[in-house]
Amino acid sequence: MKLLVDAGNSRLKWRLAQGVQVIAEGVGRLDDADPMPGLEASSAEIAAVAVSTVAAEDKRLALQAFLERQTKAPVRFYWSEPERGDLVNAYTDYLKMGADRWHAMYGAWAHYRQGVAVVDAGSAVTVDYVDGSGRHLGGFILPGLQMMLRSLKNDAARIGFDPDQVLETSPGHSTGECVNHGLAWLSTGMVERVHADVRKFGLERILVTGGDADRLLGLGLSAEIRPQLVLDGLALIDSEDHAQ
Repeated sequence: MKLLVDAGNSRLKWRLAQGVQVIAEGVGRLDDADPMPGLEASSAEIAAVAVSTVAAEDKRLALQAFLERQTKAPVRFYWSEPERGDLVNAYTDYLKMGADRWHAMYGAWAHYRQGVAVVDAGSAVTVDYVDGSGRHLGGFILPGLQMMLRSLKNDAARIGFDPDQVLETSPGHSTGECVNHGLAWLSTGMVERVHADVRKFGLERILVTGGDADRLLGLGLSAEIRPQLVLDGLALIDSEDHAQ
């Protein structure tokens, strides 16, 4: 069996697979003593480990040490690439692209083979556009909801409010409403821009992944939710590399 890991800045997703069959999957937190609760496979059952991560180096090393304690199978980290098959990265310095963005794009492109926008609504929100020939047109990186809330709490200490997950974008009548409605209003502006870009570039679909995906759908994003998109792309790349 193969263990696939998508490690963000704080959250982690894992999948245990036998070929294309998913045996088990789960979520955890990088800072926990056991970042993969529910993983019950024995060391002998895991033949390989593939990891996509954007975590800071100290957290990456801690994750690597954890995995090496769990299994004697080789642990391989996969990063962004200049190209893979027909998918061509727009970044000149491709190693500076977060691995999760590349793996999500590859998962989308390999599955649909048509123009697609990939939105990852995590700690940061990333948007990437791929045209019908597989050419990456570039993208955007924006602060995610929790990042914006922390910024307001830390950098504007006299603004007292309780963070609420709201989809209301009308003008607020209290500080709490002004903040929460304002964040929804900003996200709605992003959604409208994504829709406009999709029309401009002639893309066929929008895929969304990440912890705040449902929130963006609630704010009007016309997208298909694919919560495991990074792991899907990582699995394909690892399989291709080891089929050669």
